[in-house]
Amino acid sequence: MPFSPTDEQAAALEAFRSGGHLAIQAGAGTGKTSTLEFLAAQMPRRRGRYVAFNRAIAVDASARFPSSVQCKTAHSLAYAALGHLYRGRLNSPRRPGWRIGQDLGLSTPAQIGRVGLMPATLSNAALRTVTRFCQSADAELGHHHVPHLRGIDDPDDHAELAELILPYALKAWADLHDPHGGTGRFEHDHYLKMWALTEPVLPGDFLLLDEAQDTNPVLEQIVLAQSERTQIVMVGDSAQAIYGWRGARDVMARFDGQHLTLTRSFRFGPALAVEANRWLTLAGAPIRLTGTPGIPTTVGSRAGRADVVLCRTNIGAMTEVLTLIASGAATDLVGGGDSLRALASAARDLIQGRRTHHPELVLFTTWNALRDYAEHDPAGSDLQPFANLIDEHGPDAILQAVDRLVPETAAEITVSTAHKAKGREWPQVRIAPDFTPPADSDEVDAQGHPIPRPVDEAEARLAYVAVTRARHHLDPTGLDWISQHPDNPACGGT
Repeated sequence: MPFSPTDEQAAALEAFRSGGHLAIQAGAGTGKTSTLEFLAAQMPRRRGRYVAFNRAIAVDASARFPSSVQCKTAHSLAYAALGHLYRGRLNSPRRPGWRIGQDLGLSTPAQIGRVGLMPATLSNAALRTVTRFCQSADAELGHHHVPHLRGIDDPDDHAELAELILPYALKAWADLHDPHGGTGRFEHDHYLKMWALTEPVLPGDFLLLDEAQDTNPVLEQIVLAQSERTQIVMVGDSAQAIYGWRGARDVMARFDGQHLTLTRSFRFGPALAVEANRWLTLAGAPIRLTGTPGIPTTVGSRAGRADVVLCRTNIGAMTEVLTLIASGAATDLVGGGDSLRALASAARDLIQGRRTHHPELVLFTTWNALRDYAEHDPAGSDLQPFANLIDEHGPDAILQAVDRLVPETAAEITVSTAHKAKGREWPQVRIAPDFTPPADSDEVDAQGHPIPRPVDEAEARLAYVAVTRARHHLDPTGLDWISQHPDNPACGGT
């Protein structure tokens, strides 16, 4: 079928032809890749690059874009430049972090404030310091890259930790520069950072950056460095910026270029657009969506199984998996069960009186210590659902359930976190109940009822991602609480 551009896509083409920098806010299902393909096809004499979020997207784009556009991930560009020098190390066996730490010289415990840290904890902190540096735009590794650890909340204590960890992190980073072998496991982010530090030049008339809302600082630095010689077109959805917890940030909001929008979704109909706009309003997003009238998408509670259940947390996903497997349903978990297996194994170690090396649980010496922390310390409230799940089912039941997962192609139903569902879509979607409402504040209304705290914008963005995965039907039961929340938009978000 010939491509018939919408008015917004035609406006994007006109702006692209001008040669100025662009930032295109493209809502869920609005055809951002098709729009970029359209722009490139209309200017066949201009050569450009399309930088994708992952390899699968880049491969798909290569088949769709004209030959004048090179479609790659940032990692593939970095690998071609210098990453290939380290291919031997990339294929090396995985090694436990504590063993790498031993090789670096981290072999004795340390006391930071009231917290005793085992060598394994110190080793993981040193390796995470290198990871945080590699995700940054910084030219040098410093104290601010040392991660915060559970239980070490005092700034002076963290400064003491950073002083201890930094020399070992520097040693680990130096070790990674040996292409012929070393102590640490060489990862793809390592050569990407090394490449960024060379201040690379990307030839071409234009550079298309996809998923710009989830760009980490190191890639942002590479892209923006091209702005004096190359037209930059960023495309993404600021309301889908959900990876801030791992260093990503929305570069579109502060990008110095002409800002345009794509707001008509070709994924779903008007009824779901109303639900999406509710969350876009709560997220403070710059756009609102319209659905395609010819798509009969419905919204509401429905009996029977959906194609996918979307969860807020890994623990929520595990709860759904346990329930579905117990019912006899062939169940898939997007991303696999490795992270859940690791958590359940760590819980079993603590229950059986052994310490664990799991980074989330490494500071606890016993299961009771973890339970007390989760129940009584506000900083540990996120561990409470995990503790309850383990106490109710036991770690062995969780491990057995993970072993019974099937591939998605063989599944009757798929379970996913909203994070892992990003970029995907299904005919029928159900929202799980672990999308819990904000806690109550200390204030009360005229009837004396507690007033809930405001909806956090990051949580609203995650809810927006979740509800916009559906094409034909959305069961938003897990988010029904928003109808009674004071922040609920008075209008349907139109």
